[in-house]
Amino acid sequence: MTFTHLDSAGHARMVDVTEKTPTVRSATAAGFVHCSPGVVAALRDGSTPKGDVLAVARIAGIAGAKRCAELLPLAHVIGVHGAVVELDVTDAGVAVSATVRTADRTGVEMEALTAVTVAALAIVDMVKGLDKHTWIGEVRLEAKTGGRSGEWQRSS
Repeated sequence: MTFTHLDSAGHARMVDVTEKTPTVRSATAAGFVHCSPGVVAALRDGSTPKGDVLAVARIAGIAGAKRCAELLPLAHVIGVHGAVVELDVTDAGVAVSATVRTADRTGVEMEALTAVTVAALAIVDMVKGLDKHTWIGEVRLEAKTGGRSGEWQRSS
């Protein structure tokens, strides 16, 4: 078995994508921030002490997508040409999703997952004074398009 991120001596390496042709690619990821009823109420009525939690989380998620390669040592620096972070306050917490797009040599799955995770972390940071039991779960890739492997979507 051959591992793409290991050299012939078994050392970690970054895959060389220089010869690949840039193509349009996208990835969507999702996650959930579990919140108490009190936190959900504060999110819905805008009474969180630190301000607009959802606005901060959206911006944090976009920034996270753009800085993915700084956090993951073997991820490629790619152009993030589009990033949308969507947040939906539910009775159990906040559903987070992110879609990231590029026209580059490698996919944006890690960027989408990073966007969701950083947005979720921002929510936790903004509400931790209300409830320290808030937690992040179910972070996952939902779909991707483009590249050699083509389209993929998580089955329900």
